[in-house]
Amino acid sequence: MIEILHTSLAFVVAIALLIAVHEYGHFTVARRLGIRVEKFSIGFGPALFSWRSRDGEVLYVIAAIPLGGYVKMLGENPDEQAEEFESKLSAEERARSFNLQPVWKRAAVAVAGPGFNFVFAIFAFMLVAWLGQSVLPTIVGHIAPASIAEQAGLQVGDRILAVNRSSVHSWQQMEEQLKDHVGGQVQLRVQRDERPVMLDMTLPRQSTDPLMLNVADSVLGFDPGLTIKVDDVMSGSPAERAGLKPGDIIRQIDGWPVANVNQFIERIKASAGHDVSVVVLRDQTLLQLQVTPVSDDHQQVRIGVRLASHAMHKAELYRMGLFDGISYGFVRTWQMTRMTLSVFGKMVTAAISPDNLGGPIAIAQLAGRTADLGLVYFIGFLALISVNLGVLNLLPVPILDGGMLLYLGLEKLRGRALPPKFLEITQMIGLMLIIGLMVFAFYNDISRLFRG
Repeated sequence: MIEILHTSLAFVVAIALLIAVHEYGHFTVARRLGIRVEKFSIGFGPALFSWRSRDGEVLYVIAAIPLGGYVKMLGENPDEQAEEFESKLSAEERARSFNLQPVWKRAAVAVAGPGFNFVFAIFAFMLVAWLGQSVLPTIVGHIAPASIAEQAGLQVGDRILAVNRSSVHSWQQMEEQLKDHVGGQVQLRVQRDERPVMLDMTLPRQSTDPLMLNVADSVLGFDPGLTIKVDDVMSGSPAERAGLKPGDIIRQIDGWPVANVNQFIERIKASAGHDVSVVVLRDQTLLQLQVTPVSDDHQQVRIGVRLASHAMHKAELYRMGLFDGISYGFVRTWQMTRMTLSVFGKMVTAAISPDNLGGPIAIAQLAGRTADLGLVYFIGFLALISVNLGVLNLLPVPILDGGMLLYLGLEKLRGRALPPKFLEITQMIGLMLIIGLMVFAFYNDISRLFRG
């Protein structure tokens, strides 16, 4: 119960903060450009708190459902753009009505919301860089026999310093660089016995999208060297019947050394209905156990354990200086923007399964986990979600900010305002699309919960 409350609180704080940043962008730019703002709401549904601005013009609202927000401007809605409505406005109101402003002013207001999300992400990533990140060092702990890495001359103990001349300071950063070069050539600069060594490798094209791969391990054949430990055993499972216990360290499966979780899972999947020999280390004693994987109702082959992997090398604190941190804020925001756009595009073209889309439950779980890990992780999470929010709102879908920019582009081409009926119909279509997307993401969240 306490864990649920903790996760819920982290989620509400994260979403409310990022929505406030987004809507404040619209709000402050609209006010500075002389557009009348009637309402500023964080959340939807019944108002929990509300108050008026000093001039009485703006109603501020904190609403009950923290899954969105909005800024209501005079003349913004399609039903306020009909001639009969506009004729009732005073001269002062017409001068401050959103729909009667020049295209550039309305575009500035539309861009401001996502823009503030990107600015927030830049400063959040800067803060992460200055506070310091706990990172997995790029020290090679295991190399698969006959792998590309072994043939290229990579050795256990090598520290990877750069990928194609781009410096890397963590295993994650190295992975991101490698993903960009699948299907091409890479040159790794490594440190070996206090001297630099250059290694050339070819990364063959993969049937699976690189974003979904652990490239160093599954393509090149090296990893940081992991200890695979049984974290939990399900009651009545094949693992429990075989004698596996929490805390067991998995050493071998069918005579093969286990270097990572994926390796273990793949061998289990290939052995449905057949006995598998698993060697574990328990209390400094090696034990050989026989377990029979089974297929569940979803045709997933399992033995009923939850595994945890721990790197052989301890995490290192990597902290940047003032100017490097500033650079990191901009570069990291750009990298996350590119990656988010790439993922959206690949989901649309089915290169990546839409099943990977996460909704409110997935975001809440991540909020809770990063909050548990500490302030730096939570700030990094906020930066990532802020980038996603900015990119999502710039998509050319009616009711989103990108849809407004599309409308303004069409208006500029036509030389006159778009018909209110057209705006009303297309915004209804856009609303249905967004609701459909949210329902699908929520369904994915529920499915993942049931699948464990």
